[in-house]
Amino acid sequence: MMTITRVSAILYAIISAVVVAFQIALAAGAPWGEYAMGGTFPGQFPPALRIAAIIQAALLVALAAVILARAGLILPRWSRASRWLAWLVVAFAAVSLVLNLLTPSAGERAIWAPTALLLLISSIVVAFSSSSESSTR
Repeated sequence: MMTITRVSAILYAIISAVVVAFQIALAAGAPWGEYAMGGTFPGQFPPALRIAAIIQAALLVALAAVILARAGLILPRWSRASRWLAWLVVAFAAVSLVLNLLTPSAGERAIWAPTALLLLISSIVVAFSSSSESSTR
């Protein structure tokens, strides 16, 4: 059965996958620097920021795994830890939203603030889910 928790977790994962693809593209040299890091590096990222983009992509994958585990969709052994880890994901999403609202880059703000808002809302729904709702399959 598709509960609001599972729908929210899947939404979180899909949006995260798009952001991960963007970060990997930046790391690979895509000239989209004006849409990241406050637009400080328009065009291709310098090598250090390419590495940072890969690290961000890996972090985003881990955050999505936590949300999917909390919703009972993957990694059943993470069930207990996902209760508190989900709140770390919520905090990360909240900080991301604030930073994307404050960025001097209008393009970044237009794309990533709504994205961060959706990630925040979907992660909150999953974090507030009851353990019985998350663990039913």
